[in-house]
Amino acid sequence: MARKLDQIIVIDIEATCWSGTPPEGQEAEIIEIGICPLDVATGERLEKRSVLVKPEKSKVSEFCTQLTSLTQKQVVHKGISFEKACALLEREYLTKKRLWASYGDYDRNQFKRQCEKRGIAYPFSPGHINVKSLVGIVHALPYEVGMAKAMEMMNLELEGIHHHGSDDAWNVARVLASLLLHRQLERHP
Repeated sequence: MARKLDQIIVIDIEATCWSGTPPEGQEAEIIEIGICPLDVATGERLEKRSVLVKPEKSKVSEFCTQLTSLTQKQVVHKGISFEKACALLEREYLTKKRLWASYGDYDRNQFKRQCEKRGIAYPFSPGHINVKSLVGIVHALPYEVGMAKAMEMMNLELEGIHHHGSDDAWNVARVLASLLLHRQLERHP
């Protein structure tokens, strides 16, 4: 099956986290999926969406709330199950048929790990773009840099709040759009 190349679905997740090791019996779980479809032809960011996910095997720590602003009450009352979140990605964003992107490998690895542990089908195509690596390659950096540093280097202003899934997906899509535009300008001066 040929991939749809009209959009790249940019994803940024937030997961339960602790300042040290997780409390016994708890593990990192996705609690927010930030989504920003990027129109490949125009570089336009089409939507900024946050999907909250109810954790099953952990609780949102005070450290996690300070980092993400998400609370246990929010994710329990407004969140959906991880399985429903995966189905939503496939149904509404055609993530099995489109390329998707994230800043680094954490999001991809966390999705794979959580899907395997829950026995849920992985909701994405194998076509993943690691924007963090791409920034390093395009700018000939000796190492990868964080999203905020990449935006600073590229003279892009951070929009929203760092470590909010939807804001981070929005910003990563902007970085990716800038990289795509940069390549187009090199080919067609």
